Amino acid sequence: IGSGDAGVPHGPRAWHNCIPYNEIVSSLPLQMSLYFNLYFFPFWWVSSVVMLQLKYPVLPDYYKFILVTIIILVSLIESIRLYLGYVGNLQEKVPELAGFWLLSLLLQFPIVLFLLFNEGLKIQPLERAVHIVFVLFLTFQVAAAFLALKRMVNQLATRFHLHEFDWLGDHPPSDYLASARAAQAPWVAGAHFEEVRPTSIGWGSAVNA
Repeated sequence: IGSGDAGVPHGPRAWHNCIPYNEIVSSLPLQMSLYFNLYFFPFWWVSSVVMLQLKYPVLPDYYKFILVTIIILVSLIESIRLYLGYVGNLQEKVPELAGFWLLSLLLQFPIVLFLLFNEGLKIQPLERAVHIVFVLFLTFQVAAAFLALKRMVNQLATRFHLHEFDWLGDHPPSDYLASARAAQAPWVAGAHFEEVRPTSIGWGSAVNA
C-alpha cells in the first residue's frame, strides 16, 4: 500500500471507528427550556391556586369542579412530563422522550389552552400572563423534542447498520456460502447419484442386447 493510503481506513471495523455514531444528540435548547420550566411551574401553580381562591365564590358549581380537577391533573402530568423530558433528553432514551412529547402535545397543551381561552372561567390578568408563558414553554418544547427524537432515531438506525457491517466483517460471505454448501452436500450427492444410476442401467441393457 502506498503512502497515500496510510490514512484511509480499511475494513468494516475501521469505518465503524471513523463514523461519529457516538456523538451527543441531546438537545441543549430543550434542556434549557426544561430547566426554566422546572422553576416556572411552582410559580404557575401558586398563581392559579390563589386566583382560584379569589374567584371561587363567583364561579358556577361546574366550573369550580372543572378548575380544581384541572389543577390536580396539570400538577400530576407536569411532574411526570418533566421527569420524562429530563431522562429522555439527557440519557438519549427514545421511549421516555416520546412519552414527554406525547404528554406535552396531547394532554398538557390542550388543558392550558382551555384555561387561557375559556372566558367562562373569569380569567384574571395574572392568570392570563402565566398561561401565556406556559403555552410558550409547551410550544417550544414540542418542537424541540420532535427534532431531538428525529436525531435520536436516525442515530439508532446508523448504529444498527454499523452493527450489521461488523457482523459481516466477522463472518465473510465466502465462509457462509461454504458452510451452506457443506450442509447441502449429502443431499446434492444423493440427487446426482439417483440421476446417474438409471443412465448406467440403460447402457448395460443396451450392451447385453
